[in-house]
Formats: sequence, C-alpha cells, structure tokens
Amino acid sequence: MRNSAAALCAQLLLVFSVAAARAQSGGGTWQRLAPMPSARQEVAAAVLNGKVYVLGGLEGDGPATATVEAYNPNTNTWEAVRPLPFANHHNSAAVAAGKLYSFGGFATATFVYDPANDTWSTVQSMTFQHGGTAAVGVINDKIYVAGGTHAGTSIRALEVYDPVANTWSTRAQMGVARDHCAGAVINGKFYVVAGRGSSGAGNALEVYDPAANSWSRLASMPTVRSGVAAAAVNGELWVFGGEIPGLRPEVEVYNPATNSWRRVADMPTPRHGISAAVIGNRIYLAGVARSRGSAPPMSTKCSSSIAKRPSPTFPPGSESRLTTTC
Repeated sequence: MRNSAAALCAQLLLVFSVAAARAQSGGGTWQRLAPMPSARQEVAAAVLNGKVYVLGGLEGDGPATATVEAYNPNTNTWEAVRPLPFANHHNSAAVAAGKLYSFGGFATATFVYDPANDTWSTVQSMTFQHGGTAAVGVINDKIYVAGGTHAGTSIRALEVYDPVANTWSTRAQMGVARDHCAGAVINGKFYVVAGRGSSGAGNALEVYDPAANSWSRLASMPTVRSGVAAAAVNGELWVFGGEIPGLRPEVEVYNPATNSWRRVADMPTPRHGISAAVIGNRIYLAGVARSRGSAPPMSTKCSSSIAKRPSPTFPPGSESRLTTTC
C-alpha cells in the first residue's frame, strides 16, 4: 500500500493560476490535472511549443529514470517522448531559441531535443555538473545555470550556454554556495533562491545582472527551505514547497519593485522534489516527494535506444536513498 500511495503522489500534476488583477494581493487558485503516466520526483520541467515536458527524475521512491513525458494543457493529456540518453535525477531543463535542452544531474553532458524527429543530440558539455538541482533561467535565448553540486560539493558557479555558438562560458559566481535551489528570470535579471549546502543558503535570495556580470543580495525569504520550485509570473518570483526543516507547504512571493516578500495560500499538501513550468499566468508543478530524504546513487545504464553512447562518470556516494511516504 505504501508503494502504491507513493507512486500516486509522485504522478501528481498541479497548476497554480495567478489572476493578474489579484496578483499583487496574492490571489490565485489550485487545480489538479491529469496525472503523469509515470510516478516520478526530483524531475526537470520546461515548456516547448505549448507543452510541459517533464524529464528524468526518480521512479517514485526508486532509482533514476530516463523517462520523458509531455503534457498538453489544451487536452489535459500526456504523451511519451524519446527518453533521455541516460537515466538522471536532480537534473535540469530549459528551452532556448525554440529548442529543449537537458543538462545537470550528475554529469556535465548536455543534450538538445528535436520534437520533429523525436531525437536527442549531444551538444557542448558544461564545465561543472550542476547536480543536486541547480537554478536555471533563460535570458535572450541563452541558458543560465547557477549552483547545484559538482563532485558531491555545493558550488557557487554560474555558467551560460549560447545555443548559436554551442558554447558554455563561466560568469561571476554567486555569493552563496548552494544546491537544491531554484531560479527564474524577471526583467532580464536572473534570480536564485533557497537551497542548502552552506550557511544561510536556505533563505538566501540573489539576483544576477548579465550586463554588469555581478550578483546582488536581496531581502531574505521568510521561510528557510531547500528543494523548492520557483517561477516568474507578472513580474514577481513565486516559490513553492520544499523541505528541511520538515516538509514545507509555503508559497511565498517576492516583489522586486519593493524588495519584499509576502505569503499567499499554502500548497494543498507539503511537498518537495517538484519542478515548475510557466504557460501564461499558469504555473505547472510536476513531480512530488512527500517525505524528507536524499536520492539514490546515479545509475550509469544508458537507454536501449542509444546503447552505443558511453555512460557518464558520476561521483561516488553523491547522495543516499530517498524514501517517499504519502
């Protein structure tokens, strides 16, 4: 019964609709949508051509998976697409220049997805692994990735991927080393919030200015937490759920104009291991873990569709097993 309940929890797809007229006062509504066909947590999510793609993660409370599924909000249905080149969790995804990219987790490899042919191709690798859930944002069709882990250690590193040049380049480091963090872009600046791995990471909010190549520290988030999801809607940063200490139901919103936070209605249930994707004023939250923990060691097994591709090398003992209870 426990495994069945955990699987059901990890299949949930929630959407939070931010009403523009009520956004400044905190208004919004929750809705449960069609569940993912596969039970997963610690996933990555991004929007491509109006669909929410959910990549990788952990199979319920089990091993890493290469599964990729796409949600169509117009029909409230899911479809399976080509799996990732290898199983991955605590990974990241982003869409830039009209293409879906997969990266992070516990390897430096980066892949791009072609929806027309349903194929993944290798592009330039990152310098750092950015595992343990890094913060991701897209500015002018360039992908910004900050924090996460490298060789099992929390990092401050920021890298930027240019799809046209197919290059990763390092930029100024964050002030706070962190993993299990989240990020979003507002008015051309990259915001990174929450996390763990160093003192003060749990409620730290920093913003990166690409023009100045510099970070600034902003008002701390009221609730200390990691393993959150974050999204930008109506010029504000929305932060959902998380863990440590305990499981977190909080939804807190940062307003850059006033450098202040407010708390809005909690999530229906506390959860972490989620990823956010935005379409219009709707924030989609895919995947869920409903008990504290960390992840099982990475599997290096490649999917059968690309069996000839070399498996990546992962750091030993990077994280321990995660258990989920609903």
